[in-house]
Amino acid sequence: MSEHEFDICGIGNAIVDILSFTTEETIAASGLAKGSMGLVSQAQAADIYKLLGSTTECSGGSVANSLAGMASLGAKAAFIGTVAKDQLGGIFTHDMQAIGVHFSSTQVENGPATAHCMVMVTPDAQRTMATFLGACGLVSEADIDASLIERSAITYIEGYLWDADHAKAAIRKAIRIARGAGRKVALTLSDTFCVDRHRAEFLQLVSGGVDILFANEAEICALYQTEDFDEAISRLRGSCSIAAVTRSEKGSVIVTTDSVETVETKRVANLVDTTGAGDLFAAGFLYGLCKGWELSRCAMLGNACAGHIITQLGARSQKPLQALVA
Repeated sequence: MSEHEFDICGIGNAIVDILSFTTEETIAASGLAKGSMGLVSQAQAADIYKLLGSTTECSGGSVANSLAGMASLGAKAAFIGTVAKDQLGGIFTHDMQAIGVHFSSTQVENGPATAHCMVMVTPDAQRTMATFLGACGLVSEADIDASLIERSAITYIEGYLWDADHAKAAIRKAIRIARGAGRKVALTLSDTFCVDRHRAEFLQLVSGGVDILFANEAEICALYQTEDFDEAISRLRGSCSIAAVTRSEKGSVIVTTDSVETVETKRVANLVDTTGAGDLFAAGFLYGLCKGWELSRCAMLGNACAGHIITQLGARSQKPLQALVA
């Protein structure tokens, strides 16, 4: 890629995860569908929090997790997002800066609290999330630093942000800036429910707005409204330059105009928590892409990063990821 200061600039939800091992009964009591991400009010979030046992707080957010992973691998990353001037906002800012991600957004005063997400992990390692968007939903065009995007090889955006019109406008502005500077744009579909809410606009983005797409098997099938994975891949092919579709223990599928390649992964024996698997796959894949690797090698590192993160609680690695590069 052409000369740049940052390998990647991410635009996403600045969220603090509140993680807890829990039971099927607690999931049912929360009113959420198991394995989903549901948006809740601050009052609903407080009610769900009362259902939980002991918790662990850790900064999260899909794109933010990917950037933290890339920084741990050795990439230069920057993040655009909003937090409140409160305790959780301080935690998020500290965690991003401590791992080496450039994050200097102003903390919002006299507004909603910093976003937080109750991540409930059942014994089968599946995660169900209840998210209060709070301050992170305030991202607007004013937050888009044109210089930062122009100095970044890739601008990475998350589908979750598409729920707010002002955030949507911010993303469109960022895409225009990146395109004007000759940079690449990447998108993660984020969640099947998010795809269902914004299918038409996501299809437009995939076919003309982004260069690199990340999705899991369920999300790509939801995008094309089919239960047939092969049909979804066939329809995806040629829509964007590169698409990386994860399939859990089956590895990942890399789709370009010219080819469809399956990259297998190693089975994980000590599965703990699937939170962040897709985020860390994207981290490994994008790191390799920034280094000019072949796509299959990018996917191998993505698989390795995803395989590592699901052996611990939470989506931020408890040890440096650089050793996985080899």
